[in-house]
Formats: sequence, structure tokens, C-alpha cells
Amino acid sequence: MTVNGETKSVSIDPRTSLLDALREYMGLTGSKKGCDHGQCGACTVLVDGRRINSCLTFAVMYQGQKVTTIEGLANGDQLHAVQQAFVKHDGFQCGYCTPGQICSAVAMLAEAKAGCASAVTADLAAANVTLTDEEIRERMSGNLCRCGAYPGIVEAIRSLAEA
Repeated sequence: MTVNGETKSVSIDPRTSLLDALREYMGLTGSKKGCDHGQCGACTVLVDGRRINSCLTFAVMYQGQKVTTIEGLANGDQLHAVQQAFVKHDGFQCGYCTPGQICSAVAMLAEAKAGCASAVTADLAAANVTLTDEEIRERMSGNLCRCGAYPGIVEAIRSLAEA
């Protein structure tokens, strides 16, 4: 598979989760194992631009696909716009959930731009979704923060949506 722009080849048990393959076999420890049940979102990564919980899926399912982890978002020393916004708006406290939050936010912004509706979208026929605080909270509801950094997370995402 391609991980963060590099072709990776590992020999693993077919039952190995994508999260464990990334962390244990590829040394990419940014994605975290929070609950290992798909309930917290700390393990969120992007597969071909779509967000997934990497703890719930087998790595072998992603042969030939592009996986992006938190480590792959920055361009060298230049942080991704979402990473910059999280820093600017204090969108984290302990930082454990932050990689998953950021990966999820990257995909969520793309989903909204593409006109994908959420459970709280008022106009389902709209070509463009306005990311209100309610929309952002709903779309990020699969990513939990035990520290309660939600105000900063919402503010960071809103700043990007407005830009």
C-alpha cells in the first residue's frame, strides 16, 4: 500500500488491523489506539481521502490504496492548514486524540465542500454546506476528546471553513 506517499510492503498476519500495521510494522505512531473498538476516533486515518477508524479494519484490505496518517499531512516543516488551525485555536490539550481529530477534520472539510449532508444539514439539496458550529459538532462526533478541547476544535475548523 502507499502510506504517506511512500510504497510500503510488510509481511503481516492477515488479521492485523490497519492501526497495528501502521504503528507496529511501519513505525507510524501518530495514530493512537484509544478504545480499540471504533468508538473514540483516536485511530482515524485517511484512505483515498476518506476517514476511517483504522482499529476496525484489516490492513490487507488496503493493498493498492493510499493511506494518509497524521505524519503524512505536513509538507516537510510546513504544517497542513488544519494542523496550523488546531495550534492557533488551541484545539488540543493532552494531544492524545489530536491526530485522529485532525485527520477527521481534513476529510470532514472535503465532505462539506463536496455537498455531503449530515444529520443536521437543513437544506439537503444545497450544493454547498455551511459549516455552522452545530454542523461541525455533528460531523466530528465520532472523535472524542477526554480533555474537553471541543471549543478550540470547533473554532479551528470554523476558521478554515470561513476562509
